[in-house]
Amino acid sequence: MIHELDLGTLGLDRGGHLLVQRGLAPLSPGDRLRVYGADPHLHVHLGAWTRAHGLAVEPLEGPVGRSNNGAPLVAVIVAGDLVRRRWAGAERTGSAQAVAESDVVERPPSHWGLAARGARIEAGAPSFEFTLSDKAVVWADEAARLYAQAAAAQWDPETAIDWGAEFTLPVEVEDAVVQVMTYLIENETAALIVPARFLGRLHPHFREVMQLLAIQAADEARHIEVFTRRALLRRSELGLSTSGGQASLKTLLDEPDFALASFLLSVLGEGSFLSLLWFLREHGPDPVTRAVATLTAQDEARHVAFGLAHLKRHASLDPGLRPRLAQAIERRHSTLEHTSGLNEEVFDALVLLAAGSWAPDAIARGYESVGRLKQEMDEGRRLRLERLGFAPVEAASLSAMHTRNFM
Repeated sequence: MIHELDLGTLGLDRGGHLLVQRGLAPLSPGDRLRVYGADPHLHVHLGAWTRAHGLAVEPLEGPVGRSNNGAPLVAVIVAGDLVRRRWAGAERTGSAQAVAESDVVERPPSHWGLAARGARIEAGAPSFEFTLSDKAVVWADEAARLYAQAAAAQWDPETAIDWGAEFTLPVEVEDAVVQVMTYLIENETAALIVPARFLGRLHPHFREVMQLLAIQAADEARHIEVFTRRALLRRSELGLSTSGGQASLKTLLDEPDFALASFLLSVLGEGSFLSLLWFLREHGPDPVTRAVATLTAQDEARHVAFGLAHLKRHASLDPGLRPRLAQAIERRHSTLEHTSGLNEEVFDALVLLAAGSWAPDAIARGYESVGRLKQEMDEGRRLRLERLGFAPVEAASLSAMHTRNFM
């Protein structure tokens, strides 16, 4: 069957190839496409284009003829199943929308690489080294919902917090705020680095998890900003950082296993951190500190929720995960057993913030409040451990071994 295409004055160097491709696409192998055109270079360009695409061009014999618009016949291309031949062996990389769990494959192959989930990928694509390519290890059905929630809940530090709020604090109380903020900054720095480190290892097929880890890192970057701004609101320098605190956080960064690092950071560390932020929301001595604690706690709650969701699913598929989680706690406890943990200045600062004054009975109340904070942290850890399938007795024992640095 013969079909005709009139390019008019349009050359292949100005987009004419799109019309040629469109004209060939519906043809069956062996059909002819007569191409007419007035561009003086069209014959040369068509020859090069057809050779590059493995298509035959019939020699023109006798009167070449013209189109209805008067353009001369330039070439007769023999259709060769252009699109189907090029994409023979192409694969569909799963489903674009993860409506059901089965829409996300268990182990996406390395040659799917950076292709969008749901795209057709041409044969011969290069392989990528995404080591986190096992759905059982990284996936959570809640990932899409948590990402949408996180995207909708993003807040601007400049406008969400009234940095110009009027307040006056005693010198010692302001110093206590600065010390606590300094402690929060270094903990949030660790909480940023851990997901960012694994983000580059995650197969992009698990798009929702990738997006969630990325926005989690963005959350932590924003937290570092607001803690720093609050610390420097009335002071020109930050507080103290101890070697014990640094050692505790280093164990998080040194953990090479995604599941174990997520467990230590999100389920145990950020879960305890969440209790601390609620404590500051209640006992913060000024409106800026309370606002900072409230907003950051909302973000941290999502981080904990994802950690629980993906580890709970992982544990349901891998009976050996829970013993590994317990061993990770024990190993970290052993590593940090002889460190100082939470520095004295942070503990004392929390007592003073809860006390509100230096009166003996106020200090006693503040001390009791910090004691309750530690108890609430322990209760929260035990509850989360039980949600992951640990028996109550084992959960209590493991929680008691959590680092004294809270995170």
